[in-house]
Amino acid sequence: MDLYAAFSDFRNRLVSDPRFRSAAKANPLTRGTVRAEARALFNITAGFVYSQTLLACIETEVFEFLKDGARSVDEIARHTGLPAQGAERLARAAAAIELLERRTGDRFALGRLGATLVDEPGLAAMIRHHKLLYADLADPLSVLRGEPGGALAGFWGYGLEAGQAGRSDAYSELMAATLPMVAEEIFAACDLKSHRRLLDVGGGEGAFLKQVGARYPKLELSLFDLPPVAERAAARLAEANLSDRAQAFGGSFVHDDLPSGADLISLVRIVHDHGDSDVMTLLRACRAAIAPGGTLLVAEPMADARDAEPMGETYFGLYLMAMGEGRPRTAAQLRAMIGAAGFSNIQVRRSRLPLIADVVTARAK
Repeated sequence: MDLYAAFSDFRNRLVSDPRFRSAAKANPLTRGTVRAEARALFNITAGFVYSQTLLACIETEVFEFLKDGARSVDEIARHTGLPAQGAERLARAAAAIELLERRTGDRFALGRLGATLVDEPGLAAMIRHHKLLYADLADPLSVLRGEPGGALAGFWGYGLEAGQAGRSDAYSELMAATLPMVAEEIFAACDLKSHRRLLDVGGGEGAFLKQVGARYPKLELSLFDLPPVAERAAARLAEANLSDRAQAFGGSFVHDDLPSGADLISLVRIVHDHGDSDVMTLLRACRAAIAPGGTLLVAEPMADARDAEPMGETYFGLYLMAMGEGRPRTAAQLRAMIGAAGFSNIQVRRSRLPLIADVVTARAK
């Protein structure tokens, strides 16, 4: 018998009984638990309002305005262009969720959470991007039914054929803004200095390669993405003075071979964007292209990320379904797929911030 399941079923029968809930609220020994559960349920219900409060702070650049110290409501109103009542309501709302902090004299300063967003363009870009996801999730059942035509699916340019990929520009720019955070976690988990040549597959405009290039000046760099995206990447890499050791190749990993010869191939926040069949095609293409004894590096948030479980199954589960392709995977699922593609010595390297990405490495047999 599964004792935990039996206990959970018994607990649920009790909690669903109105007479038990009434008695639990009246009992001093259980009242705290009842209040905590009610608060947790309300926070789930109010989550959209909290996220929109954050968006309003980002859109009005309140965090940057307050980074040098507390300001009055009137000053916040002038900065944001909001009427005094709206500015005060925003400041109070943000303070209640620790984005801001109330000070004496009707003044507000950065809060514990708001301070982490100052001078973080990648986080700000992701928060703005969520307008599309929230528009789709206004009708969550349409997303769960897989109905086409959502805002997020239209934004995700990499699902387009090469001739239509102009719409991928905004997506590439978003990835370029957020990749430095991911690169920081990769560098903390792995040392790349022993490698000779890196191929970044699905590398967008070269944001990851620019981070690698700055950190590892002797590493040769190459990138593979859809042809219009690769053209943009070549221009960005030239602007970063990396043309002498970086190349950008255009193609589709579903239909084309990857450039061969790299002893390190990276898939940075790429695998979870695709279904299992395409992922296996990608992994086998990496295995065919990689130099003997080379290393595959996969970096992305895992469905079972420690201390961030809702991120995997809840957030990415619905995000990727709204996007129209892909799914979150556990570290064990990724290990199995990488092994089936012909790699060995597969290791999960937990990062300092699993919410951003964990890393899986493997060697070519």
